[in-house]
Amino acid sequence: MTINNKNINNVFYIFVTAHLIFWTLIPSLTNHNLPLDTIEALAWGSNLDWGFNKHPPMSAFFPEVFYQIFRSQDWVYYLLSQIFVIISFYYVFKFSNEIFNNKILSLISVLLIEGIYFYNFTTPEFNVNVCQLPFWSLTVYYSWKIYSSKEIKFLDCFLVGLFAAFGFLSKYLFIYLLVSIDLLFIYLIFFKKDRKFDFKYLITIEVFLIVLVPHFIWLYNNDFITITYGLARTGLEQSILLDHIKYPLIFLLKQIGILIPFFILIWLLVKKINFKINFKDKNLLFLIAINILPIILILLTSLITGSKIRTMWMTPFYLFFGSLFVYLIQGQINIKKLKAFVIGFFFFFFLSPVLYAYVSISKDDKRTDYPGKEIAIKTQYAWDQQFDSEINVVLGDEWNAGNLSYHLKSRPVWEGIVEREKLDQLKDYMCLDNICVGSR
Repeated sequence: MTINNKNINNVFYIFVTAHLIFWTLIPSLTNHNLPLDTIEALAWGSNLDWGFNKHPPMSAFFPEVFYQIFRSQDWVYYLLSQIFVIISFYYVFKFSNEIFNNKILSLISVLLIEGIYFYNFTTPEFNVNVCQLPFWSLTVYYSWKIYSSKEIKFLDCFLVGLFAAFGFLSKYLFIYLLVSIDLLFIYLIFFKKDRKFDFKYLITIEVFLIVLVPHFIWLYNNDFITITYGLARTGLEQSILLDHIKYPLIFLLKQIGILIPFFILIWLLVKKINFKINFKDKNLLFLIAINILPIILILLTSLITGSKIRTMWMTPFYLFFGSLFVYLIQGQINIKKLKAFVIGFFFFFFLSPVLYAYVSISKDDKRTDYPGKEIAIKTQYAWDQQFDSEINVVLGDEWNAGNLSYHLKSRPVWEGIVEREKLDQLKDYMCLDNICVGSR
């Protein structure tokens, strides 16, 4: 792959197409069943609402749209995941080109993050973390448009509010990005007084809140169950004094480990890293706000509360890390000497799917080895021996019942755990191992 200004767009599109094909094809060929979080999202999607017991609704909405078009074809949901990834890559590329006005540096910014675990190995599993990716990149991109423009445009403010709301409806942790961007604008307007307050900024807040109103109503009517679940996942209630030191340290060490391939690629790009941080540089200030500040805020959360920050929660946080580091070292990058970087990139680009395929094939006790389709066939056969009606309800946990909802041709609606009252409302039903299927 020869990188030059003339073919840079073609190289980018070849890269994202190859990424999409590899990461759709390999899990489709090596996995026997969809991953846990994808099945869970499909279970929720069968009974769409403005929220669910664990998460807000957006991660269930998109799989359901795809299900209505393609039905139960596993490759489709791996494709869905990669569509979300490459949309985020596109806006990282687009944003970087506006920062650098140099397509080669913009391409390098995207190629660097391909070396981060979150944007390759974990992407086949469509979940709330993957669902945030395009909205994270879109929110950053249109926030940048507002930040860098002399004239604030209504459309940019509207789109920031809209994409920010979609991101928040994917996962509440999206708030860390929004707070970071807001802090930057507050600093510039009220403290540094570098820019004047524009009432168009309020459009962003209005759109954001209007889109969230149905979810807030659902939250209130369901005792804020998703917030309770999120807090329980942090281990906050069992927190002891030592946790305020232990969990932040564990968090930092894990982030360093995840970023090792990224830093290897940086080292291959420039053997000796030497940069100075100028806080008067407005471009750098924005890059720090969207990259470093969200991580500082989440680290402070762990320090102050003693809560556990789970590694996968950081999935969208590193999308623009390539842009930040390329900006810092751009003066040291020799465009004519990229051979070592390109070799390193290809090594990680192919290593990750090979490792994924190896793990998928060599281990047979994973969720993706679950015989979901076979169990659905046996369940349908047992049902047909007893009833003439169609299965249109399934009860049980999201994994076991969710697999039945996905694999049965009638696509029964998942209605939560098994309860006597729910069974009494069914005309026919059949239960086995804490899973029940039925007909209304």
